[in-house]
Amino acid sequence: MIDDKDIKDRNESRKILIALISLLLILFISGFLFFPSFIEVFSVNFDSGLGLKDSAIISFFVTIVLLLILTVVSGDGLIGEIQFVLPAFFVFFIIIWLLIAWVF
Repeated sequence: MIDDKDIKDRNESRKILIALISLLLILFISGFLFFPSFIEVFSVNFDSGLGLKDSAIISFFVTIVLLLILTVVSGDGLIGEIQFVLPAFFVFFIIIWLLIAWVF
């Protein structure tokens, strides 16, 4: 037997789901429409210097060396810190990559 409280909870859950889906849809559409101008800003600001390809190669090796040093110094070694090293690699790589492309 379905209680009035259960019906209210279902309706509230549906409203929340519809709101989340509509927000994600709006986010996706706005991202799709903003993408060409986003690429134009990146190509204008990052293309005149070292370049994104060359800075990605440099950033990869800098990130590998940096994370190897950090894992050796941390004490547990590479295997004990792998759950922290994998996300840190991508964060460091993106930051160092864009900073090298921007500065040089």
